[in-house]
Amino acid sequence: MDTMAHKDNPLAYEFFTGMPRREGKTLDELFENYGVRHHTLAKMSDMGFTVNTLIRMTEQELDEVIQTMVENFHIELLFGERYGVKAAIRAEKKAIEDEAERQRIMSFGSKSEKKRRLEGRSLAASKEVGKKRQKRRQLKELGEDGEDRPREHPFIVSEPGDIVRGKKNGLDYLFDLYEQCGKFLVECQQISKEKGEKCPIKVTNQVFRHAKHAGAGYINKPKMRHYVHCYALHCLDTEQSNAIRKVYKERGENVGAWRQACYWPLVSMARANGWDIEGLFNRNERLRIWYVPTKLRQLCHFERTKHGE
Repeated sequence: MDTMAHKDNPLAYEFFTGMPRREGKTLDELFENYGVRHHTLAKMSDMGFTVNTLIRMTEQELDEVIQTMVENFHIELLFGERYGVKAAIRAEKKAIEDEAERQRIMSFGSKSEKKRRLEGRSLAASKEVGKKRQKRRQLKELGEDGEDRPREHPFIVSEPGDIVRGKKNGLDYLFDLYEQCGKFLVECQQISKEKGEKCPIKVTNQVFRHAKHAGAGYINKPKMRHYVHCYALHCLDTEQSNAIRKVYKERGENVGAWRQACYWPLVSMARANGWDIEGLFNRNERLRIWYVPTKLRQLCHFERTKHGE
């Protein structure tokens, strides 16, 4: 899962290398397929307009530019060209905004890495800082019904079969929690049938309440929803999931960075499946009981928009 291994996978390559994802455009490229003639673009260039200038203009300023071209420079603009100019600029602005949002989401992973390094320096300087941080984590989490629920130690990036801190904090343990949720869902369905009530088909609040009632308070909605895409990668491509775990363990990365890395292989799978991420979940026996995470849907939408598919 190093950089070279991803040279044929654009999404994964961008994630692991951090290379720019957007190239500068010329006027010809900006207005391509919008019905703006070449001599009109040449005149706009002679007037000193660039792509950067145009996309930073307001609608009113664009109207003034078009009016100036017609009245002062006597350029005969076709009716469709006037709308084509504005439509092309609006589309480029939208693409830039979508790209910025995509970059913001991806930056979560790098921010997590910077935070880990700062925490490492602090722990080296004072063990007391680490103890206080651990205490805050344990007291932080609230349950879905509002009651305090003890927070477990953070998971640690581990390879399959690793025993980490009594095994309960490894990723094998994390994925086993999802398997347990599947069993609790089956129990809920059986109870609902006996009562003549509607049976849940996905893991909902009802399942989490049943798990708590059965003594599995360590299974809760925030935790399971937070890592569900990681479990999805584990189910859909175990080999790739294990490879990512191996790389991030060897790098000494924290769980937050590993969690971010699990998004992009799923986006690649969705693209190969006609962007039907819902279908990927529903066709897998273990995944069909889980809702597709909102953030994963957003990433698929951003990539689909970016590639114009």
